[in-house]
Amino acid sequence: MSAVSTTTQSVTLTDVCLNVSYGYTESASTQKVGPKFLRITDIQGGNFDWTKVPYCPASDKDTKKYALQIGDIVIARTGNSTGENAQIWSQPPAAVFASYLIRFRVDARQANPFFIGYQLRTDSFREHVLAVRSGSAQPGANAKQLGAFTVQLLPRAQQDSAVYALRCLDESIILLRETNATLEAIAQALFKSWFVDFDPVRAKMEGRAPEGMDEATAALFPDGFEESELGLVPKGWRVGTLQDLLVLQRGFDLPSDTRVSGDYPIIAASGPSGTHIVPMAKAPGVVTGRSGVLGRVFLELDDYWPLNTTLWVKEFKAATPCYAYELLRLLDLKSFNAGSAVPTLNRNHIHSLPYLVPSRDCVAAYESIAIQFHKRVRLNNEQAQTLATLRDTLLPRLISGQLRLPNFDAEPQPLELAA
Repeated sequence: MSAVSTTTQSVTLTDVCLNVSYGYTESASTQKVGPKFLRITDIQGGNFDWTKVPYCPASDKDTKKYALQIGDIVIARTGNSTGENAQIWSQPPAAVFASYLIRFRVDARQANPFFIGYQLRTDSFREHVLAVRSGSAQPGANAKQLGAFTVQLLPRAQQDSAVYALRCLDESIILLRETNATLEAIAQALFKSWFVDFDPVRAKMEGRAPEGMDEATAALFPDGFEESELGLVPKGWRVGTLQDLLVLQRGFDLPSDTRVSGDYPIIAASGPSGTHIVPMAKAPGVVTGRSGVLGRVFLELDDYWPLNTTLWVKEFKAATPCYAYELLRLLDLKSFNAGSAVPTLNRNHIHSLPYLVPSRDCVAAYESIAIQFHKRVRLNNEQAQTLATLRDTLLPRLISGQLRLPNFDAEPQPLELAA
């Protein structure tokens, strides 16, 4: 195939690859030595989270053999994740990929590797995977089957323009999500500073002005501690139970055949699970898992329907929604599992836990700040969803050549591709 194509061609994924390889057969290590060990679970939404990837004791020879570089595509080949894939966009850490992944290394002389990668994010590829996947107990597909997927090759300038446009949208989505992670981290850090570490109280004891707050807010905090059954606590704050702060209630049944898509989110133990035409709880609300999945906590800023697999805060007593959200996030809910085959949380087991009850004014001051962070998060999520919808709408049209964009002089970032 020539280096520069002037017509649209249909070829297989394997045809445009320098090589196709199965991964490293060893296991991850608990030690933080050696290269990173990329697994199926490290592919989320077409991206990698390298911070959660473990290490493995691969030799120098194996590290070189199973190395990953910019432009590489890795595809899951086993289980329900068969076909899940992601592409290396920037220089990765030293890493190898697991044996249940397949590395497709596109020949950059034949095609823009990222133009090929985007085609593996289409409905066409998902349909191809479903057609070739086999097995009942453990479905999967091999390199030959996955590599038989038909990809389109437009003239190179069109490929580059399409990649530039799609990547700009992806980077905007990534930035919004990173911003949200930062906002949520700030809200949690503020909660811990005020209500766990008592930083404002310590500052006032030492004759310093509490950091990051105005005089009116600082005045809400006491200037010393007193003994309690929980140890030293701010003066005037009493020790009670979790139920003095909030009351949890079992969610509501809603069989799948009675659900009608609407404006109100349905919240399951694992998180949002579709929508319904009517809500059962008013916003803002806080929900956590009761059965199946324990430990996840959700803050809802719209009226919602908490499913029967959840516990939702029926009454905010001394707590407020943002305060309750952070409080439950810090509680090790999984440790209260009362089930055997299915993890189950009994609300009575945590209602009676001893808890500090801060002054209402301090809780209200926190709420007024934190709710603004969470409202910003929701707006960013809505914007990210709009951009994702736009990207997914443009994707098949750009790949097929139905939509042509002007050529761009610059890429969104330097691409060091393999020859």
